[in-house]
Amino acid sequence: RTKMRLITFTRSGSNHLEIGARILNHSGDQILPFADLVKKLGITNFPSDMRSFLRAGSSVMDQAKSWVAAVADHSALLIAANKITYLPPITDAEKFLCVGKNYRTHLEELKRTNLIKEIPEEPTSFIKLNSCLVGHEAKVVRPKGITRLDYEPELVFVIGKRALGAKKADALDYVAGVTILNDLTCRDLQLREVASGSRFWTAKNIPGFGPLGPEIITIDEIPNVYDLWMTCSVNGQERMRVNTDDQIWKISDILEHFSRFIPIEAGDMFSTGAPGGVAVGKENAEDLFLKPGDVVECAIDGISVLRTTIVE
Repeated sequence: RTKMRLITFTRSGSNHLEIGARILNHSGDQILPFADLVKKLGITNFPSDMRSFLRAGSSVMDQAKSWVAAVADHSALLIAANKITYLPPITDAEKFLCVGKNYRTHLEELKRTNLIKEIPEEPTSFIKLNSCLVGHEAKVVRPKGITRLDYEPELVFVIGKRALGAKKADALDYVAGVTILNDLTCRDLQLREVASGSRFWTAKNIPGFGPLGPEIITIDEIPNVYDLWMTCSVNGQERMRVNTDDQIWKISDILEHFSRFIPIEAGDMFSTGAPGGVAVGKENAEDLFLKPGDVVECAIDGISVLRTTIVE
């Protein structure tokens, strides 16, 4: 069965943003561009960006799923993945909220490094700015003077319909799918921001410090979001492997909490926190912080991989 993997991309030599589906098959990664397909089928008013696509509702999603299921009928339209540039699946979310302090293993290492003092009593978050987001296979510049650049693979939930006053039991009904964030963090700055009480989190919003993608995998393709292995490898060496069962606040808690008074819209995103195993929590942290030339792979094990290269 072909999984539904929604992407945002540009074609080689173009700056025009498009949406489509990533097809993984024996021919290698290929892209089914929705713009070409709707032109072929004579369909008008089809959404041209991911946020509009999600806001159009289940009928548009079902139509796209039917195209992917019958991809052999549209093989002439397929583009090789090396002919496109991956962008963040959603480039213009109204709200991208990152839940912090959410894995028990990560909390222990943060306490050891004085980045936190106590476990919060309810979900907390900070805002990830759209301006820091980049796509799969991006090259991310480590700014001059930054020596403590850390990796944080995070499971991201993409909202598929408006949620206001959502209840825990219904949370997954509001979720369109999941993707991956590498919440790159400048520990040099973060320690200073924690000490000063800053809530802006410059350390996590420097341009490029938000690799996101490669795709949105629709929620019906995920067997159990509470039993996924989040991993991170640097230059092929696995640095962490933690199950989402270790999360303190599940997406049900998160969505109920944040939708109490504020409407959460289709195309908004929640990142669910970093697992334990980041560089700053290790005794040999200085050897593990990311350096120019490092290739970082954050993954939902067996499902999707987000690759980033650090450059000077």
